[in-house]
Amino acid sequence: MAVAGAAGLVAGSLYAVHTGEGPQAAKLAGDAQARGTRAGGAQARSAQPRAAALAARVAGRLGGRTAGGYLDAAGRPVVTVATAADAATVRSAGAVPKMMRTSPRALARTTAALRRSMAGTPGTGWAVDPATSQVVMWVDDSVKGARMAGVEREAATMGTAVRMVRVPGRLHTLALGGDAIFGGGARCSLGFNVQRGGQPFFLTAGHCGNIVKDWTADQEGAQALGTTVQSDFPGNDFALVQATDAGQSAVDLHDGTAQPIVQAADAVVGQQVARSGSTTGVHTGRVTAVGATVNFPEGTVTGMIQTTVCAEPGDSGGPLFSGTTALGLTSGGSGDCQAGGVTFFQPVTEALQAFGAQLP
Repeated sequence: MAVAGAAGLVAGSLYAVHTGEGPQAAKLAGDAQARGTRAGGAQARSAQPRAAALAARVAGRLGGRTAGGYLDAAGRPVVTVATAADAATVRSAGAVPKMMRTSPRALARTTAALRRSMAGTPGTGWAVDPATSQVVMWVDDSVKGARMAGVEREAATMGTAVRMVRVPGRLHTLALGGDAIFGGGARCSLGFNVQRGGQPFFLTAGHCGNIVKDWTADQEGAQALGTTVQSDFPGNDFALVQATDAGQSAVDLHDGTAQPIVQAADAVVGQQVARSGSTTGVHTGRVTAVGATVNFPEGTVTGMIQTTVCAEPGDSGGPLFSGTTALGLTSGGSGDCQAGGVTFFQPVTEALQAFGAQLP
């Protein structure tokens, strides 16, 4: 366990709950484009947070007139547009405009239809891929037989607007007994230390906060960490825990050092990211989708960040970050860190807004 000063946990030092199985998961087309190079080495990597922030900012300015932004193979910020006027706006802001083959309104109709027909079907999910102007729908290995036939029929009615991919293994998000932060026989994870009203708190997964009230740093319950005060799952997957002691705004890198966290932001497709966890340490990958819907066995979660970052049991609930920027909280996924996998994260900006909290 890492300690911040005399007391207080470094974010990322205590992790839990994610289960996954199976080989490397499928990736969205946008990721295939984004990983064409390694962004030109260290110089490009250092520029990535700025490019990602620009893409997110410009896409946010366009609102419903865009399918979103992403980073291309060269690490440039790209924002999808439907009109020449919006293309000029994107270009003047310093980003690269890309004309969409499918309108944002049509993509919104497609995702709305999937919500009506597929919500509550475990092992499925979907997200808009801005690089291809398609909705990518995935199914895991639990979807088979008549259920798989029904999913295929639904996708077929939407034509080329939907592309189906298979995610090997099964999507899971559940608490396990073990040795990280403990409560009620479960172990979960500290994500980011935050403050509200001048008091110390930390964020963790909502599926953990739903089942645990009092958290401790040891299985015997001798070292109190905090008390869950708010929790939201399914729908979202975040919880707020009032901490016994204040923790620093940093992520444990599991090599004796910590990465300072100074801000929170929204993730962008193609962005290089890292996840820290007590089971597998620090692993990196790319964002393959934002605004994803995931139908876990425990319920549907929307607005998720999808990534190629691997995770294993004991890593869930922990922080997703890019440099000094907080991005998300581990929710669930499939795969492992030997064969690879797909992992979904709850955007941290949404959690901060919902709880009225800020980074220290």
